[in-house]
Amino acid sequence: MRDMKLAKLTKGILDFMFYAGIAACLTLPLSLKFIGNYFPHYQIFYYPMLALFFISGIFAVLIVRELRRMFVTVLKEDCFVEENVKSLRKMGTCSFCIMGISIIRLFIIITPATLVIILVFLIAGLFSKVLAGVFDQAVSYKLENDLTI
Repeated sequence: MRDMKLAKLTKGILDFMFYAGIAACLTLPLSLKFIGNYFPHYQIFYYPMLALFFISGIFAVLIVRELRRMFVTVLKEDCFVEENVKSLRKMGTCSFCIMGISIIRLFIIITPATLVIILVFLIAGLFSKVLAGVFDQAVSYKLENDLTI
């Protein structure tokens, strides 16, 4: 890759998102209590919402962790490796889990944002799974090519 500035900037953003995501998960009980002062549904359904948001947050942090792992290979300029295929598969599975949790949230309160989240993570999950297949094929070609030389 010629211009590594963008990749390094993205890696820095992912690092920030990873630690901020952990902090958000840990402070969720306080955050939901505060939000409950303005949105009564969050007070009424405090414990179910806490559980659903916490589990979704864990899966989101796992997605960012896998992206951070992938960016290590991008910075090394060796991104067609089996580890990235595994990361993409895990990210797809985590995306589908977040989508499923968001569907469960619809039984508590229906919001347009929840519907958008379901659609976004459906697309992200499908994209990750398809991209894992593409990367898997690229890794095969690369290994075959390396053996030829």
